[in-house]
Amino acid sequence: MRRIGLGLGLAVAVLAVAATAQRPGEGQGDAPARPPVDAPELARLGRYPVGVQRSRFVQPGQADPLQGRDRPAIVDRELPLLIWYPAASAGRGTTYKTALSGEDGRDVAFDLPGLASPARPVAAGRFPLVILAHGYGNTPEVLSWLGENLASKGYVVVAPAFRDPPISIRTDAARAGPIARRPLDIAFVTAEAQARAEKRQGIFAAADPTRTALIGYSMGGYGVLTVGGAPLNPGMGRLSRGILTPYAADRAGELRAKHLKAIVALAPAARFGDVPIWTEKGVGAVPVPTLIVVGDHDRVVGHEAVRALFTAPAPSPRYLLTFAQAGHSIALAPAPPAMRQRFWDMDWFEDAVWRKDRLLPIQTHLITAFLDRYVKGETGMDAYLNGLTVQSDAGRWSDAPVGRVAQYSPGPPASTVWKGFQPGRAVGMSFEYRPATGWR
Repeated sequence: MRRIGLGLGLAVAVLAVAATAQRPGEGQGDAPARPPVDAPELARLGRYPVGVQRSRFVQPGQADPLQGRDRPAIVDRELPLLIWYPAASAGRGTTYKTALSGEDGRDVAFDLPGLASPARPVAAGRFPLVILAHGYGNTPEVLSWLGENLASKGYVVVAPAFRDPPISIRTDAARAGPIARRPLDIAFVTAEAQARAEKRQGIFAAADPTRTALIGYSMGGYGVLTVGGAPLNPGMGRLSRGILTPYAADRAGELRAKHLKAIVALAPAARFGDVPIWTEKGVGAVPVPTLIVVGDHDRVVGHEAVRALFTAPAPSPRYLLTFAQAGHSIALAPAPPAMRQRFWDMDWFEDAVWRKDRLLPIQTHLITAFLDRYVKGETGMDAYLNGLTVQSDAGRWSDAPVGRVAQYSPGPPASTVWKGFQPGRAVGMSFEYRPATGWR
């Protein structure tokens, strides 16, 4: 009996240790990178534990639109980085500490639970490189749901902190800050990360620079599409205090990232007031497959303006995921307790209609299929992307089990319910595909 008791105690201890592996910080709830049980198939975590590391890049001699009276000051531009990567072994998770600007311009601090663990050894191999760009006034931590999940699937995700001015400040200089710097910063971080990967330096030795993807939300979406090859409208010079003038129109290629395989734009800024961001050719000049995600009630960037990015003729495949009734805050983590006390703070995070534990896993599912297909070259992912009914509600699955069944749709021809979704869960969305057509 004593041996049995000892064996049972050991088993319980082992299970307790396993339960804490790759878990978020104690008392913080579960990490948003870990999908709930009703999430679509590809939202689930990959086979790798997740590590996280902080670093920084410094680019000397950069124009800063927030400084200088007659012209922007020239300064060394420092960009803190949050890097998620596939780890060789699991840790105990982490708690991210960050802040977003409040209505009065002062930061509101909060914690977010994470499943990544600092200082974990890197898994063997080389993994595709992803640059993840946050929106105006955001921080990398609020996109941890995506960075951590992708790292678990074998991607090295580099998320710069752009350090925008408070979004409540309405001056021309404050507005020029993110407009001017976002594409320049993304272009620099991408090139610098690729260079360090080529030289096998530090954490970047795990990244494969020849397989690079860009993901951006809101202002970051504008940035990644520009760095992807969309030529800037000369009128952007005025909005950027002249900083973007040298990169407009015919010189847009100077910002284009090398070795780019795919772009994901989440609720991307598509115009600034009455000034078009890009020339007439616009994102039709982007030569790589592009996935665009938007809510049809997005009053910040405008659903129709974003949809026009999808419908423009382009030399590469385009996909558009639209959430019915959703607004702009589709890509941020769920609001933590500290950000639920005032409407302004909560509105950063939460949608008026959609639960975040639906919005984020659905995006993760389709982003995973898209990146695995076009960055890793896994053609089996086509079944999750192509041949789907445009309106998710129109899908039919005649042989689906009756009742509450956690079974994923196999997709066509057996089912027109979107592949990888559970019965009754593919609702309230549309997913459209346009093959490469070229610019006419």
